[in-house]
Amino acid sequence: MTGGFAQAVQGFGRTGGVAMSPERRPRASSPRQSGRTAAPAAAGRRPPQKPIEIPAFDAHAFLDSAGVARQVVKFHRGEVIYSQGDPANAVLYIQDGGVKLSVVSSVGKEAVVGMMGPGDFFGEGCLAGQSVRMGTATAMTPTTVLSIGQKQMVDVLHEQHELSDLFIAYILARNIRIEEDLVDQLFNSSEKRLARTLLLLARYGKPDKTQRVLPKVSQEMLAEMVGTTRSRVNFFMNKFRKLGFIKYNGGIQINDSLLSVVLHD
Repeated sequence: MTGGFAQAVQGFGRTGGVAMSPERRPRASSPRQSGRTAAPAAAGRRPPQKPIEIPAFDAHAFLDSAGVARQVVKFHRGEVIYSQGDPANAVLYIQDGGVKLSVVSSVGKEAVVGMMGPGDFFGEGCLAGQSVRMGTATAMTPTTVLSIGQKQMVDVLHEQHELSDLFIAYILARNIRIEEDLVDQLFNSSEKRLARTLLLLARYGKPDKTQRVLPKVSQEMLAEMVGTTRSRVNFFMNKFRKLGFIKYNGGIQINDSLLSVVLHD
């Protein structure tokens, strides 16, 4: 379950996110000022407005310019970034690669609760008072992470309103995603849940380039994420392959046609 920061930033720009202040809001010229008579708008219709174009937000460059104390750390595939129960003292930002978030129950059963990609924050629970990590973060591929201390992150969020607005937009987008995941688990079949999981792993619909070939992910891990058995995942994966929705070519290649499984009633 992932929520992409880049998606939140792009959505923030397109939908307006936070209302512009009166000082920044452009003033529309009146008919008297322009010397023209304004044509009445058709009832129930508004004149089309051009979407606001906002360049992609480079968190690394911004944090550099803000003078924030941070550390760039590289992890190998399968390396643990932090473990469940470790002190929660930093927020992490993925520059490159992928991260799996998982939790282990008291009886030793593991469940995958999130898959994060480039542009995603994780470990932000420390900003809400979490003293220890509630789960384990593991690098799925060679991964580069920007680590920002808890105090430094709080300070920059207070001082840099641009980063604060974008970070809030990202957290809200992730909250919506978690609600969608819950609805998916409650009402959709395991086949639909698997299709949706594959599309999310491929970052389908994100403003950045869609990752057509997934990082190496086992059917056991997909079963944990979907909430079903490995045999069911194997059955549906073979079905998707025969229908041309996915391909095996040094990895799992996702085609846009897989979306039809999610949309089909």
